[in-house]
Amino acid sequence: MELSDSSHMIRSFKKHLISLFCLMAVVLFSPVASAMVTVSDDQKLETINAAFPQASSVGKKQPVAEGKMLAWTAYKGDEVLGYGFETDDVTKIPAYSGKPVNTLIVMDTEGKIRATRILEHHEPILLVGIPEQKLFDFAAAYEGLNVTDKVRVGAGNNDDVINVDVVAGATVTVMVVNEAIMRSARKVAQVLGIAGLSEQAVVPPATIKPDVFAKADWNTLTGDGSIRRLMLVEGDIDKAFEGTEAATKGNRTAEQQQRMFIDMYYAPLNVPSIGRNLLGDDQYQWLMGELGEGDQALAVMGEGQYSFKGNGYVRGGIFDRTQLQQAGKAISFHDTDYYRLDDVYIEGFPGFREMAIFIVRNQYDFDLGTPWQLELLVRRQIGALDSIFTSFNGDYLTPEKYLDRPEPIVEPEPEALWVSIWKEKAFQIVVLTIALAVLFIVIFIQDVLVRYPRLMHGIRRAYLVFTVFFIGWYTLGQLSVVNVFTFVHALKGDFQWDLFLLDPMLFILWGFTAMTMLLWGRGIFCGWLCPFGAAQELINELARKLKIRQFDLPFAVHERLWALKYVILLGLFAVSLESLAEAEKYAEIEPFKTTFLLKFQRDWGYVFYAVFLLVINIFTRKVYCRYICPLGAALAIPARLRLFDWLKRRKECGQPCKICANECEIQAIHPDGTINANECHQCLDCQVTYYRDDKCPPLVQKKRKKAKQEAALKKIPAVEIDDLTVQSGA
Repeated sequence: MELSDSSHMIRSFKKHLISLFCLMAVVLFSPVASAMVTVSDDQKLETINAAFPQASSVGKKQPVAEGKMLAWTAYKGDEVLGYGFETDDVTKIPAYSGKPVNTLIVMDTEGKIRATRILEHHEPILLVGIPEQKLFDFAAAYEGLNVTDKVRVGAGNNDDVINVDVVAGATVTVMVVNEAIMRSARKVAQVLGIAGLSEQAVVPPATIKPDVFAKADWNTLTGDGSIRRLMLVEGDIDKAFEGTEAATKGNRTAEQQQRMFIDMYYAPLNVPSIGRNLLGDDQYQWLMGELGEGDQALAVMGEGQYSFKGNGYVRGGIFDRTQLQQAGKAISFHDTDYYRLDDVYIEGFPGFREMAIFIVRNQYDFDLGTPWQLELLVRRQIGALDSIFTSFNGDYLTPEKYLDRPEPIVEPEPEALWVSIWKEKAFQIVVLTIALAVLFIVIFIQDVLVRYPRLMHGIRRAYLVFTVFFIGWYTLGQLSVVNVFTFVHALKGDFQWDLFLLDPMLFILWGFTAMTMLLWGRGIFCGWLCPFGAAQELINELARKLKIRQFDLPFAVHERLWALKYVILLGLFAVSLESLAEAEKYAEIEPFKTTFLLKFQRDWGYVFYAVFLLVINIFTRKVYCRYICPLGAALAIPARLRLFDWLKRRKECGQPCKICANECEIQAIHPDGTINANECHQCLDCQVTYYRDDKCPPLVQKKRKKAKQEAALKKIPAVEIDDLTVQSGA
């Protein structure tokens, strides 16, 4: 009867195994998207032309400045409308695949992004899983944004930044695309001086030292450059108009040439050593009270035949003869910017026919610490209505003793993308770190915990639930054999830690897995931290609670099927040596992406395969982990170098006792009682049995023997011998 049941079980298991291989074939060889078709140069130009419909031409791709990035320039006649450039030509940020996502950006001269287009990517999740169109739509969301905008992915609850929606299942990829677009656009804008950006350090305006004052006379202030002079004679004016219709007719005498045209003095009044000496304390305090925040007052005084204010000045008008120049910016004065200057109290003041106070308003960002010029405009009439202008400039540089110069503001390099990601995922990182610390403690004190079976099983089940829902579905922290191939390829090429730091959950989990693998083997990850493995185990636990019949293969067959996952691993590794992208395609033998990353939202073949691997656990535990998982195989190979083996065994284990071997639900214990560390998932069930004196035969026998000894001692009567009785008997 037992032989018949065993044969039936083997036939049933073979039938399920054949079905599983058929499903694997369906998944691996079903049509999947290949790498995206690279966008041609003609298509790039079409995108640029579409962004600037008024453009008459688009220049060849060439450096925007000497030694700088390449870009196309769009023109309307001779007018530059904007630029088109590729992110790979500006900054290369590796994405999940280890390669950048190259994007075309079209930006106008105001810093507005007119168009974006994904040119090339190698992201596995987009090649097999999420439709590429979602990435294209994500990039298109940047159209209309400005290069100075602060853009964050998935920051809908932050009003200080512009939010772009994340693509579910491809968070790292879209965060890299966001960083590449905004950082590249900003760098190009800095090189070209677009939107007020510059490669040069920003120098904040100098400020006046309010407490620096020294009593001084006119000669002192004019001598040290505090008050500057612009003197013009008629010969200077004649020379300026030479060769124009307003040129002086006839020959002037030397005396006429040297006749005074205008003698001007000018100085900033906000400086205490200038303003207080010229105006006196009372008039200085009054003037400072009249000024708005950031306003600057200038005293202008003149003598000669030419008026710097002009005769045509009327209320509501502009002074058309006097203005300031600073850094290519002209500053004109209106009637509201003018105060009469009647009294000057400085000692040695020569007196002037014309004096005025002009106010430079805050809106002009006038900086006393930067050289500026007082510009005098001179006009000559050449007809009833026409005239010709020329101008003369008087330079001014505020003496350093009056100024405080703040340090130049050097725009810091944007923080690394992985740093931003780690900050955003601080909650997940903290929770995961605490959970891993708890697991480490559980493994470290396992000899204590396994003596309390109910507590140990409760801890384990709770941790498995945490692994499935938090690590698997919430943080998408399912490790994959693709991560192993990516790491190996990185070691062969240009290794960059930034690539692996992009996903903090995977980085922390891989770090913990590497540590525990070195200490105890692969079982800590496979038995506690693998979300798909945890899901399988919980399903099987529930099935056993419902007393659903379980099936196990004979150990000889089971042992040979262990090799299958190593064959799969070697096949995938061989493919990865030729093409990592192709290996990622065949790595779909892992149902992880379907189950956790895409939450079963994909083609029916993948979904059916993943569901089948979960459902089969109703009848036997962890078929996928035991026979198929290439990640488990990859972890088992280096795990042979583990330092410790804390799973205890007795000399009776295997012969004659086979309780642990029969109860091991993944059949990691050989019939002779030896635990195969390469297959053990560290569930600790055998260790619970090891300490149970009501289950482990050697302990049961020892307990019975002790009980018999105690019972025998109770049967021996206690007799008291009286000394007197002994003597009388004698």
